[in-house]
Amino acid sequence: MSIWSPCVKVCFVDPDAAICVGCFRTLPELAQWTRFSDAEREAIGAELPERKKAYREKKAGSS
Repeated sequence: MSIWSPCVKVCFVDPDAAICVGCFRTLPELAQWTRFSDAEREAIGAELPERKKAYREKKAGSS
């Protein structure tokens, strides 16, 4: 059985944000991903578009 992952195979962790800017998961989420239940992974997945938007807006504002 395969586990859904938002990974896009572009792994780069922004040290200031402590988040992967490929998939927008946090370091603890990356470390525990396979241990989360399907419901937990789905809940995190639902948050990722907003994290991506917030990250990009913050970076655009700091340039």
